[in-house]
Amino acid sequence: MATVDLFAIGNALIDQEFRVSDDCLVQENLQKGTMQLSDGETQSALYQHLKTTQLYKGQASGGSAANTTVAFSALGGTAFYGCRVGNDELGEIYLQGLKEAGIETTEKSISEGVTGTCMVLISEDSERTMQTFLGTTAELSAKQIDFTSLKTAKWLYIEGYLSTSDTARQAVREARQIARAHGVKIALTLSDPAMVQYARAGLDELMDDGVDLLFCNEHEAMMYSQTETVEDALAKLQSLSHITVITRSEKGAVIATPEQHFTVNGRPVKAVDANGAGDAFAGALLYGLNSGLSIQAAAELAILISSEVVAHFGPRLALAEYAQLLQKFKECA
Repeated sequence: MATVDLFAIGNALIDQEFRVSDDCLVQENLQKGTMQLSDGETQSALYQHLKTTQLYKGQASGGSAANTTVAFSALGGTAFYGCRVGNDELGEIYLQGLKEAGIETTEKSISEGVTGTCMVLISEDSERTMQTFLGTTAELSAKQIDFTSLKTAKWLYIEGYLSTSDTARQAVREARQIARAHGVKIALTLSDPAMVQYARAGLDELMDDGVDLLFCNEHEAMMYSQTETVEDALAKLQSLSHITVITRSEKGAVIATPEQHFTVNGRPVKAVDANGAGDAFAGALLYGLNSGLSIQAAAELAILISSEVVAHFGPRLALAEYAQLLQKFKECA
């Protein structure tokens, strides 16, 4: 297996995206802006209902850490993605998409069961609400992950959605041990307010003795730190992470390191779909740091990439667009 810069672990999900009304969210008992787990039968019924009552926008490969890894790879980094898909058509589509993005995977990822799916409901204000049937990725374990390239990677990246799975948390524990033993930096994203609210103990386990880089949005940050302002959350989270990044949608992001505390302004765009924007931000920032940019410059690149994701439907840009935006960033620097 080739040496990689980024070794990521996360869920593998195929997204089904719909444009919906806020009334639809209320009727379906879905909390706006969060992810809710579901069984296959319930999700299938929701899908059929949405197909007849809302605007279907299409299918796309998703999964939070996978979106981050695609951004990192498409910008020019090398990456491995550890995940679990079913031995089915959707699983084949999913792994093929990672391969096309230049991301290393392993045949161990293919397992019995069905590939997970996510109903992504996009409101008129661009906010995403999700109902997820994890399928076989709910049982992601160390058996599906080849840790070989982690030993020489620069970064280990962990998604907070894994907090709900006992076997996935065990896999992360093993990955963290390898990373610490080989000097690999660890990055974690809290992923979703629902994870903080309903899977706090699991998130604490993923966090363990702290990380080198923590990603969260302002809602997640205040919930996890049990504070009422972004500033207080940032101060408290600094005890858990060397670099703490709190994204604030169109307001940009606030970032703290042991040496500095600063704000990076947002970039005005016509917001269409917030799904995947935070993932793209993380991937671009990690790429920037890995390529030698300062934390501020890396954050500015992340704002550029994530704002373009918000301006399009779907969790990812076309692969060529990432490189085009990177070139634009370099020209304006």
